Formats: sequence, C-alpha cells, structure tokens
Amino acid sequence: MIKIGMIGMSVGNAHPYSWTAIINGRFSRKEIDKAGFPAVSDYLEANQNTLGIAGAKITHIYCDDQEIAKSIARSGGIDTVVPRIEDLIDQVDAVILGRDDPENHLKMAKPFMDAKVPIFIDKPLCIDLEELKVYEAYIKQGGFLMSCSSMRYAAEVMAVKSNINKLGQIQLLTIVGKKDWKKYGVHMVEACMSLLNDPKPISVQYLGKENFDIVQLKISQTCYASIHLIADISGTFQMNVFGTKDWAHIDIQNSFSMFKENILEFIKGLMQTKPTLDFDKTKNVIRIIAGTLESKEKGNIKIDL
Repeated sequence: MIKIGMIGMSVGNAHPYSWTAIINGRFSRKEIDKAGFPAVSDYLEANQNTLGIAGAKITHIYCDDQEIAKSIARSGGIDTVVPRIEDLIDQVDAVILGRDDPENHLKMAKPFMDAKVPIFIDKPLCIDLEELKVYEAYIKQGGFLMSCSSMRYAAEVMAVKSNINKLGQIQLLTIVGKKDWKKYGVHMVEACMSLLNDPKPISVQYLGKENFDIVQLKISQTCYASIHLIADISGTFQMNVFGTKDWAHIDIQNSFSMFKENILEFIKGLMQTKPTLDFDKTKNVIRIIAGTLESKEKGNIKIDL
C-alpha cells in the first residue's frame, strides 16, 4: 500500500476533497457541501461505483487551517491529521500538494524535495521562471516531481487526438474558458499541448484586459492558438481545432474522468519510481504561462519562447 499525504487547501480549489475521494473510495456529501462544493459532490455521487484506487491511500493530511484538514479527513476517511507540514515527511511514501496558489508552491514543496519524497504539485506548478529552474534542477538530480493540469488527460481531448490525422495539418486552435489566466490558463494550455503531442512553442503575446484575458500563442510557423479566459462568462472549457482537411470541436465536461486519470498516472509513476510525464512537457506549459504574464506586465509585447 502506497501511503500518500495530502496538503491542502487554497481558496476555491476542492481537489483535496475530490482527489481524496477518488483515491480512498469514500466521501461525505455533508462535509463537501458544507465547504461550498456541491458540484464536486454531484460528480462523486455520479461516479460512486468507480471510486477508490487499489494499492494507494491518502493516510495523512495537513492544512494551514486544521478545521479544514479535519473536514477533509472526515469526508475521505483519512486516518491522521498532522499539525505541521513537515510531519508528513517520515510518515508517508509520497505527497500531493493539492493547492492552486503557485506563489506558495515552492515554499511548501521544498521540505519534501530536500527529503526526496515524491511529490505531485497541483496546477500551475509555478508562474516564475526562476522557480521553474529550481524544479528543473531537482529533476536533473533524480528527484520525483510531477505537475500538470488534469486537462492533459481529458477524455474529450484524447478522443480527438486519437483521430487527429484526419484533420490534416492543424493551423488554428480557438480555446475558451472561464476565470483568470494565472490559475486557469494552465488548463487551456495543457489541453492544447497534449492534443498536439507537446510541440515546443515559439512565442506568446497577451492581448487582453482585466477580467478578459486574450492570448495569442504561436505554436509553429503554420499553427497558432487564440486563447480566451473571460471572468464573467458561463462556466466552460472548450476548443475548436481547424486543420487543412477538417475541424473538430472539443467540449471538456467530464472532470471526474480527467482527475482520476491524472491521479492514476501519478500512482503509476510511484510504482515504477519515475514520473510518467516528461518534465520537459511541464516546462513548456509553464514557459507559456509565465511568458504571457511577462507580456502583460510589459505592455502586451510579444515574448519569444
């Protein structure tokens, strides 16, 4: 049994509740609804028969707010709530940093990296290229680290990817989502990169305004992506993919499926002592996220990647 420690949680990110349920095979609708995530309860209930991952369990949890940690523990059947984040180091085989506040990731991950405890860091890994260098150096030293948006494994993306050759040469992707670039841009970029088999991007440029993020990504000399994240539209994650022979529409709705697939990939990596996701793919995604923020800060100039 792989013992996993969960680190949670940041405002609005229910992954510590949902991912614990997916791994441990149980959840409390009362606790999750009380925390403000009824939609999470809905998809966990809809997929109740497939909850639980053999060979792994969330056994320990730490949160800055101990009451939240106790709530997640009650919901997911976690045995131990630890008072300090460092207490996880000697008690688990791996950790999931289930927070989406990238400015705090390195500080919270560092004790586990120093102790060579395998770690999954929730999206986005970071938004600072200097921090990206720290993670990259850790990987080169043989450290186990995985980080990505679960949209990399979205069933809707994989379905189109399996027949992508019929579209011909891809020339344009239009991508639309809700919320903001800093936390949610990684979803759109990860889905795009995964669909195209992770090409190395050329440049990025921010073209939007407050609460209306528009990003132009040059993927190759003949392929561009136009990415839109709008704060006030109805919730959606979708892509249109245009090729020289045909086009496809991707409407990503099955959150449970992509979360479970992401977790399974992490656990598979733990079993083989090496992440299944090449860190260079993560690095490409983060360079796009950080490059876009740099473009915005510098008056919407084009940033070469």
